[in-house]
Amino acid sequence: MGIRRRWLGLSMVMGLSLGTGCMSPSQEAQERLAALEAEGEAMDAVLDSVEERLLGNQAMLQTWQELGRRHQQVTQLHCETSDPHMIAMMKHYKKQEDRARQLKRRGSGVASVDKAVLTSGKAPRGNN
Repeated sequence: MGIRRRWLGLSMVMGLSLGTGCMSPSQEAQERLAALEAEGEAMDAVLDSVEERLLGNQAMLQTWQELGRRHQQVTQLHCETSDPHMIAMMKHYKKQEDRARQLKRRGSGVASVDKAVLTSGKAPRGNN
């Protein structure tokens, strides 16, 4: 049991000395740590760039979705208002055509009456 206690005590002392930083890391470990830190900073820069692009794309997507929603509303409004407008235009053109026919009938009727009056009231000069 004595050897076990010594071994346990020695391992505790070694663990405490390593844990508290009594031993300095080797040059190779320091270089590796510096390389890892530089790599970490480079990765942070790349991730920041990716995050910026993602946020920009997300904002663009939201803009396009808003434009699509507004376009849908305008299209719906146009469909709701264009049908009654087209019907009113058709009624107006029909009314205009009817008026034009009436005027044409009146005009042709007046012209025929005028011709009848002009030609029926005169006798040829040669017969008098």
